[in-house]
Amino acid sequence: MSKSAKKSALQQSASVPATPNINPESRDKIKVSRKKLLEDSALAAKLLAGDKTALSRGITLVESNQKEHQAIAEKLIEECLPHAHRSLRIGITGVPGVGKSTFIEAFGSYLINQGKKVAVLAVDPSSSVSHGSIMGDKTRMENLVTEENAFIRPSPSGDSLGGVARKTRESIILCEAAGFDILLIETVGVGQSETTVHSMTDFFLLLKLAGAGDELQGIKRGIIEMADSIVINKADGDNLKAAQAARLEFKRALHLYPPKASEWEPKVSLCSALEETGITAVWEMILEYKSLVDKNDYFEINRHNQNKFWLLQTINEHLKSRFYQDPEIKKALDEQLTAIENNETTPFAAAKFLLKLQSL
Repeated sequence: MSKSAKKSALQQSASVPATPNINPESRDKIKVSRKKLLEDSALAAKLLAGDKTALSRGITLVESNQKEHQAIAEKLIEECLPHAHRSLRIGITGVPGVGKSTFIEAFGSYLINQGKKVAVLAVDPSSSVSHGSIMGDKTRMENLVTEENAFIRPSPSGDSLGGVARKTRESIILCEAAGFDILLIETVGVGQSETTVHSMTDFFLLLKLAGAGDELQGIKRGIIEMADSIVINKADGDNLKAAQAARLEFKRALHLYPPKASEWEPKVSLCSALEETGITAVWEMILEYKSLVDKNDYFEINRHNQNKFWLLQTINEHLKSRFYQDPEIKKALDEQLTAIENNETTPFAAAKFLLKLQSL
């Protein structure tokens, strides 16, 4: 079947009949089977052999909030850790609608054609109302998802800030242990505050659109000063001229930033993920960066600094979790919230009281 004759995954649902009711007995058997598979002692061996199903189960364990799953996940991470740290981690961010998923499909397909194994960790925003997440990135990457040497895992952002999921760092380790040599971490896409992904990747790529701001916007501190490259996407058709003008503006803005510790001078390029133009130039630029940081030892220095950062993050998460799960704190917290509603105390005084209670 030709590419043009293929139906998009978005168009398939209309012709698919409704799923019949599942027999309760069969459903229970499936649940037991899944639980057994998650607790399979051979999971690490399967994952290290490159089994993508085992990798998916491993990430599910890592992301789980159940204590029994967390214990299995910790053991799995320990077994996989010696086999990790052999990939190139590329963070890809940009505002919603910039074309991150389309770019990743074009870029990932190109890398696979170059003989690479590509894992995509896509983070979808979670609703602050329902706390749900669509996680539809695989639908947009309908060609890449069928590739044997590709693995795509969408995860909800939950209450994590910075555009990544709470366990993205651990998922990276599992993907590396499974033999994927290029990791693409696609972030939620929230703008200037999306910087956490910078602390877990080797190369930070920022996708922009033409007309997204002038030179002053470009020199604002934040996400742009962290970028190793700015790629103006959707540089095609009537938008090409505007994209070329935007590239000049960002080039001028980047010259105002102080030199990076990596000694790399950030570059600005154009691409059209839809027409698959400019993709080769992006990869060649990343290879040029990798060559530089290997020579000046910044690659290893950066990895060590990231490990220190995630040690502190893990401690913070543990302290926060222990605080809110303390039965005494839970009871006192409800009492303080009621006192605040009745104007009997202030949020600052309530917080001080609760923190003092925890330290006793």
